[in-house]
Amino acid sequence: MRDDEKAVITALVRTNVASLVQLMTATSQSVRENAATVICSLAESEKCENWLVSENALPPLVRLLESGSHVAKERAVTTLQRLSFSSETSRLIVGNGGVSPLIKICKTGDSVSQAASACTLKNIASVPEVRQKLAEQGIVKTMINLLNCGVLMGSKEYGAECLQNLTNSNVALRRLVISENGVQTLLAYLDGPLPQEPGVAAIRNLVGSVSVEIYFKIIPSLVHVLESGSTGAKQAAASTLCRMATSNETKRMIGESGCIPLLIRMFEAKENGAREVAAQAIPSLVTIPRNCREVKRDEKGVMSLVMLLEPSPSNSAKKYAVSVLAALCSSKKCKKQMVSGGAVGYLNKLEELEVPGSKKLLERIEKGKLKSLFSRK
Repeated sequence: MRDDEKAVITALVRTNVASLVQLMTATSQSVRENAATVICSLAESEKCENWLVSENALPPLVRLLESGSHVAKERAVTTLQRLSFSSETSRLIVGNGGVSPLIKICKTGDSVSQAASACTLKNIASVPEVRQKLAEQGIVKTMINLLNCGVLMGSKEYGAECLQNLTNSNVALRRLVISENGVQTLLAYLDGPLPQEPGVAAIRNLVGSVSVEIYFKIIPSLVHVLESGSTGAKQAAASTLCRMATSNETKRMIGESGCIPLLIRMFEAKENGAREVAAQAIPSLVTIPRNCREVKRDEKGVMSLVMLLEPSPSNSAKKYAVSVLAALCSSKKCKKQMVSGGAVGYLNKLEELEVPGSKKLLERIEKGKLKSLFSRK
């Protein structure tokens, strides 16, 4: 396999795979290690992946996690990481008692094994029906400790994504994460350089279960994400702000934090999803006069919103742009900016497409144009 891995995998038949699986239970430690090493390589092939599962490779792999040598454990956990991307295989790993040794490796293993174990548990946690069982075996505290003490940034990211998966549509697990100091740990992780999406998405899952007082701690971290996070993290941060903007108090908090100019910068993103989620966050915020003034003052605010009126089917932000511009339309200055930016042409097309609010906004802008025309005469 070292010389020509592809040729070996092509020549393999199912019987060979079954024999390799049996060798993982041999009495000789070196034979077990060699078998685990070969199987780890085979797990990269989709054809062999299915054979490994059907030939019952999971039980001996789990036993190697529990009592194998250092090399055997490393190979076994890497194999399980590769196999666990299948939901069905994730269920089988749980059924074969794999969760407990994976959690133990997250606590005591070397950095490489720790990362592979965290990734495996993250994959398993994406399966809704096993999440409670994972929680019963202490996965929440383990992932939070990994965020605090993990050696590799990859391990921490897997830990954050595992918490994200666990808290999807599960109120009980959200409360458990909060009770284990999960919010503060996730925020400390996000405050590092180049914050990634999973940590923000985990916070997004939790904001509906925490008090408004905790928002004072969450919002500064979201500002940091909007300033220096990955593209996915910025989108998740904007989406989180949407969920938080449910009262005048929280809308004021968000406006005072400096989020609005950062959201407006996202209107210029290449990704349609980023533009949409940023545009979605603004309409609820501008119901507060202070926040409305913030958008008006921003040198790119109105013009960026006008550009979001572009009527192509792929532009999903246009309906939100209509809503925000309607809130700004009482300002003569903003109305002039809309006209000079080509809003009338865009709105005529949006009216034909029956985009909600476009007809009314067009009427208000054109009424202003008529008034201006008569006043000049």
